[in-house]
Amino acid sequence: MRPAPALPRWLRAELPYARRAIELDGQTVTFVDHGPEDARPVLLVHGNPTWSYLWRKVIGELAGHRLRLIAPDLLGFGTSDKPRRASAHQLEMHISTVARLMEALGAEDFVAVGQDWGGPIACGVGERLGAAGLVLGNTAVLKPARPFRPKGFHRFSHMPLVSDAVFRGTLFPVPVMDRVQGDRASIGLKEKLAYAWPFLGPLDRAGALGLARMVPNGEGHPSTPTMDRIGAWVESFEGPAALVWARRDPILGRGLRRHHEALPQATVRECDAGHFSQEEVPELWAAAIEEVVSGL
Repeated sequence: MRPAPALPRWLRAELPYARRAIELDGQTVTFVDHGPEDARPVLLVHGNPTWSYLWRKVIGELAGHRLRLIAPDLLGFGTSDKPRRASAHQLEMHISTVARLMEALGAEDFVAVGQDWGGPIACGVGERLGAAGLVLGNTAVLKPARPFRPKGFHRFSHMPLVSDAVFRGTLFPVPVMDRVQGDRASIGLKEKLAYAWPFLGPLDRAGALGLARMVPNGEGHPSTPTMDRIGAWVESFEGPAALVWARRDPILGRGLRRHHEALPQATVRECDAGHFSQEEVPELWAAAIEEVVSGL
């Protein structure tokens, strides 16, 4: 275990929390580790195309509570190592990596928190290690609906050559993250620069493309059996849970009903935010986490 690579001063002011690095199977994973080591662990998992910076406001809202807030940079994102092939990004790989991180930290009986791809990854870790509670928002952690109907964004990611050129050459979708927000000003130039900063060059930009291609589009897709398993685990989960759902998310805004049916014990906080609701309503995420922790 060692300190994570230093952030530039302007980013340290935005993300002033302790950051550490660990080597797992020859790859460096970096993560925020804020709070006492013997406090209740809370695993905060980001999705596409973000990194632990996404959780900074939520961590700030929870800073006065006795919690150990662990926010990893998934491989390919933030200051973690970046596989250069999009095909390296498999759901089982990300689950295994985060699970090994939690084991190395001795973080047991944790609350699993996730948004976007962070939802399935957090739930996959929860299934493997035994999460005590769940907080989910604007994600898809259930068995994929049949027939498979991938969205245009995900269909585009499979287009030969052009998808590589756009994702790697323009850092797509970072420049257009504001377009899926309820308040577009919530992801302005400063936030876009922060989300873009870790991706120094095109060879380091396989992560967003890989996660886009990770969305199951048929029975033969490698994510399908994993998502089926995660969905079954979520449906069987009986611990405290909460859902934070943003109605103005054009990607996953309509998924609340299915997730609440799968987790009938979950409390629900709906809002008019967009896809990256941590930027708009961090207080709702913090309240949901506090509620689930208090129910343990």
